[in-house]
Amino acid sequence: MLIFSGLLELWATTAWGTESETSRGAAIYTKGVLPSGALLHGDRGAGVGVDGMLAACITCHRASGLGTTEGRIVVPPIIGKYLLRPHSTNVQDMSLPHVAGYRSTRAAYTDETLAHAIREGRAPNGRVLNSLMPRFDLDDASMASLVAYLKTLNAEVVPGVSIDTLHFATIVTPDADPIKRKAMLDVMERFFADKNSFIRGGHRPMQANREIEYRVSRRWQLHVWQLTGKPDQWEQQLRAKLAAEPVFAVISGLAGRTWAPVHRFCQAAKLPCLLPNVELPVVSEGDFYPVYFSRGVLLEVDLMAGFLTRPTAEGGARPAARRVVQVFRQDDIGLAAAHALEVAAKSAGMVVENRTLPVGSEDRIEVTNSVLGLKPEDSLVLWLRPPDLAMLPPALPVVSSVLVSGTLGGLEQAPLTALWRSHVHMAYPFDLPEGRKVRMNFPLAWFKIKQLEVVSERVQTDTYIACGILAETLTDMLDSFVPDYLVERVEGMLSHRLVNGYYPHLSLAPGQRFASKGGYIVRFAATEGMALVQAGEWTTP
Repeated sequence: MLIFSGLLELWATTAWGTESETSRGAAIYTKGVLPSGALLHGDRGAGVGVDGMLAACITCHRASGLGTTEGRIVVPPIIGKYLLRPHSTNVQDMSLPHVAGYRSTRAAYTDETLAHAIREGRAPNGRVLNSLMPRFDLDDASMASLVAYLKTLNAEVVPGVSIDTLHFATIVTPDADPIKRKAMLDVMERFFADKNSFIRGGHRPMQANREIEYRVSRRWQLHVWQLTGKPDQWEQQLRAKLAAEPVFAVISGLAGRTWAPVHRFCQAAKLPCLLPNVELPVVSEGDFYPVYFSRGVLLEVDLMAGFLTRPTAEGGARPAARRVVQVFRQDDIGLAAAHALEVAAKSAGMVVENRTLPVGSEDRIEVTNSVLGLKPEDSLVLWLRPPDLAMLPPALPVVSSVLVSGTLGGLEQAPLTALWRSHVHMAYPFDLPEGRKVRMNFPLAWFKIKQLEVVSERVQTDTYIACGILAETLTDMLDSFVPDYLVERVEGMLSHRLVNGYYPHLSLAPGQRFASKGGYIVRFAATEGMALVQAGEWTTP
């Protein structure tokens, strides 16, 4: 395999240009920066121009180079195997995957006609290209670098894709909840088995044509990458696992306290990491490959900060110097959430006091002591899980407000006594139970048909939704198995989905990596039962 990769790299270098030339072309394509260091300028006519990233090819043609669609606007693929392919018939095109915008009947570009198209906006047959395509006055050296890069873009062999199988991994951190782990894997294994049960017979190549689109039926193979040891060891483990078991993408997954090493690995390896079950995702929307359902407890931080700083019901402003007292476990993700809320609260002029519960302790007295000594003007914020919420004292402290993390506390099933329920507000980054009731019929019915016991409804539902999104996206991609294109197609199709489980709406735009962006502050409707009522509208911080 290493010998093959080396030969492929040598062939690409000699066929398409030197490494330095293609790297200069990559800077033009991805960053809008010329070899001189100046910003790329594109002219759209009538005095309208774009510069830098706005002019970069990647902005429209995307990282994959396979283009995209926006309503009636189709941005065609511009990678070498499409641009340079001669006029052909269906029979000749059987090995070329179909993508929107590719027309097998047009004449092939040459280096000269491609340069003319980039500079003058004309196709090889003289047709004027859409005015959305800027005209770029590139010098010969810069043009040669860009053309060389287009020839190498996605020309390499895609890992995890064989002639009859697509390989996927799911990643589980060592501190992940074992019950949730089994629940997630049961859903994935059953979903993959269902997917494979529809495949009959062998495979056949597909044809690429503007009228007929065939696709190969490939089996799905799931690899479970169970991590061990401390987080600083995980990236090395993942690199070894990827080398031993090449996969096309990572789907779902489960984390305990941190997912950061997995996020870094996927970004560095250019490996799509789609919709893991994590409560503390990495907020780095400049990264491309990791995609999340939401910001988890960090979204709750913003919802709480908005609640703490908004006017009171009577219309008056809350005291700017009010104290916020936070309680959390030292060894849980409430620590990171509390630190984030502390920054937000202090920036609003509030005083913050953090109270930590020791690692491994299950002492009711320690939980009780953590909520003593509060003042009427204080706000109490609880970043606690159900076992700790169940140990809160019967007497509710006299405070201005009590906020609870819904993600950590168990949402509407939080084990709070009647007195606490009557005063608590909860950060709730999901649709309310009544709002999601119809959508939840789909995963719950599937679980029942597949005889899967519901032991962790949200994890199982999110896993089912993630697998469904993967299946729909791959169908839309046909056989264009390019990792970047997978992420781009997920971006494009999410907003059209109606069955989103706990989320009222999912959507992604280029540069966004959190599909659900808002939530509620809610309270319990009564001292008993699980009914919730909104304390405000759906908010997108």
